[in-house]
Amino acid sequence: MGGEDGLDQGTRGRRARLAQIFRFALVGGVNTGTFFGCYLLLHPWMPYFAAYSLAFLLSMIGSFFLNTYFTYRTRPTWKKFALFPLTNVTNYLVQSVGLYALVTWAHMDDRIAPLVAAVVAIPFTYLISQRILVPRNAGQDTAASGPGSETDERQPSRLA
Repeated sequence: MGGEDGLDQGTRGRRARLAQIFRFALVGGVNTGTFFGCYLLLHPWMPYFAAYSLAFLLSMIGSFFLNTYFTYRTRPTWKKFALFPLTNVTNYLVQSVGLYALVTWAHMDDRIAPLVAAVVAIPFTYLISQRILVPRNAGQDTAASGPGSETDERQPSRLA
């Protein structure tokens, strides 16, 4: 009977992980749409790179709240908010270099280039985010992550 419980728990774990991946992808789609919409609204009023940077910042703030509440079902904190941009630095750098290269060297339309640069950045962002966000001992027992521990996400938020 113990084997059935393990299989049952493993199945639930896989389903939970798939649900989280789905939520992550959904948030990514919403975030990309938010970014691109902001970019298109700002672009007529400022240079393309300034519009891109401001749109990126605004969508990153939205992404933080969507990921904490919806994807990972945790409470936002000031500490998480302060650290969250670290996971986006690689994304910003790859997209920025890509945007500049696409507009300047490839002469791509500066209204479309941000989307192409965003797609190119996905694998880089995923690998760096995984390295930063997934603990190296993820396969080990996480008994130390209960209430009151450093990893307890159920603590009340002072941010929202």
